[in-house]
Amino acid sequence: MGTIKSLYESNLQGPKYQAVAKAIRQAIDTGVLAVSEKLPPVRDLAWQLQITPGTVARAYTVLTDEGVLSAEVGRGTFVAEPQTEPEVGSPRDADRDRRWQKHVAKVDTDIVSLFSPTLPDLGQVNLINQSLAKMANDPNVDLLSYPGSASEYGAQRAALRWLTDTDLGPVSDKDMVLSNGSQNGLMLILQTVLKGPHPVILVEELSYPGFRRAARLLRAEVVPVPMDDQGIVPEELERLARKHDAQVLCTCPDVHNPTGLTTPLERRRNIAKVAKRVNLHMIEDESYRLPDANCPTYRALLPELGWFITSISKSFTPSLRVGFVVAPKKYRQALRQTAVHGHFGLAQPLTYVIEDLLGRPETHDVMDRIRREMRQYIHAAVNALGGYDIAWHDDVPYLWLQLPDGWRASAFVQAAEAKGVQVRTAEDFVPRTGFAPHAVRMAVNAGVTLRSYEEAMGRLRALLDNPQAGITV
Repeated sequence: MGTIKSLYESNLQGPKYQAVAKAIRQAIDTGVLAVSEKLPPVRDLAWQLQITPGTVARAYTVLTDEGVLSAEVGRGTFVAEPQTEPEVGSPRDADRDRRWQKHVAKVDTDIVSLFSPTLPDLGQVNLINQSLAKMANDPNVDLLSYPGSASEYGAQRAALRWLTDTDLGPVSDKDMVLSNGSQNGLMLILQTVLKGPHPVILVEELSYPGFRRAARLLRAEVVPVPMDDQGIVPEELERLARKHDAQVLCTCPDVHNPTGLTTPLERRRNIAKVAKRVNLHMIEDESYRLPDANCPTYRALLPELGWFITSISKSFTPSLRVGFVVAPKKYRQALRQTAVHGHFGLAQPLTYVIEDLLGRPETHDVMDRIRREMRQYIHAAVNALGGYDIAWHDDVPYLWLQLPDGWRASAFVQAAEAKGVQVRTAEDFVPRTGFAPHAVRMAVNAGVTLRSYEEAMGRLRALLDNPQAGITV
C-alpha cells in the first residue's frame, strides 16, 4: 500500500477518487500490482490514504467498470486479466456506449419539464446493478417463500442507521414497516387509523396532492388548515379538528411541499399539544427531508400519535419504490398487519437490494454528490429569477415563485409551456374549493444539461419581465 500511497499523493490535482484510480492504474502499468493480485479492502486503503471509504470505493468501481479490476463476491477486488480492446464500431463497443449514454449522459434539449424533480445519475445506477448482481450470486437468498418480518429485518436496520440524523424519539426495527414508496406508506397508515363511515383528514391549505389522492381512495373528506409563514396555525388546527371530528393531520413540516418553508420547533411543539388535546394522529411525510434538520419529528414530540414517512426517491432513485414508515409503538403491530393484509410485505429481492445499498458507504457518497449537483441547478434558477419573490433552499429540489403583478398562475403556466418549460401552478396543491395564490412550483430537472436548464430559466425570466398584455391580478 505504500507505493499506492506515494502514487496517490503525486496525483492530487483533481478529485480524490480520480487520484486513487490513477495511482492504481500506474501501479498496475509498472508491475507493482500483478494480474490477479488482490487489492487492499476499501477501509484499509482509505485509512492508509486518510480519505473516506466512499472515495476508495468509487475509485474501485470506476476501475471495475473499465475492466482494470474485477470484483468477486465474498473474496474481494483483484487486478483483472488484460482485455483485448474491441474494434471501434463493433457490437461490444456499441453496447458499452449505449450503456454509458443511458446511465450518465444528460439531455441537451429545448423542452424542459420542471414538473417533478429529476435526479442525475452520479453512480446510483451502477450501485443498484452491483447489488442485484450480488444478490444473484448469493446462495442464501430465499426466492421461493413469501416475504415476512425476518426477510425485512436487515433492510429495516439499514434504514434506521440511514435515519440516525433524524430525531424519531425512541425507535427500534419493530417500529418500522417497509412500503412500496412513501405514497403506499401513507395509505397503510390511513388504512390503519381511520374509522367510521365518514372520516375527516386535515391537510395544510397548500399541500402535497398525494394526501388528497389517498383520502379519495379511502372515501375520506379533506379539510384544509390555514397557514402562516411558520406553517400550520395551531389555533385554526384545533378549531377545525374539533368542528369536523378529524382523525388525522397530514403535514410536511421539515420541507413543506410546495412552498419549501420549515416549521420551527416552538410552532411544532404547539401543534403537537393541540394534536394531543384532540387525539389527532400526526402523519409527517418527509420525503424531501433536509440533511441538516435539527428539529425533532412529530413522532418524537408526540410519541402516542406521531407517524413518520420517508423514502430514497428524492435522494437516490425513485425507481425502487421503497418507503420507510415509523409508527408509534402502540400502533406498530396494527400497521404491520395492514401491510401483511395488503401486500404480504416487500419482495425479498427488493429488501436485499435496499439492505445492501443502505449499508454501503459509497451509496451515501453518491447521495452527497447528487445533492451537490442539484445545488448547481438551484443556484442557476436563483441567479436567473432572484429579482422576484422566490423561496428556495440549497437542499430542496424545487423553488416556489410568487408571480408578480400582471400574471395569473394559469396564464403563466400556459405561456411557459409555449416556451418549452413545464411548471406546476399553485392550483395543483389546494383542494378543489380552496384558494390558490398566483404562484408556481418549479422542480429541479438535473436530467438535462445545465446549459439547457439555464436557458429554460432565462425564458421564464423573460416571461416574468414581460407580462402578457391585458392580464391583471
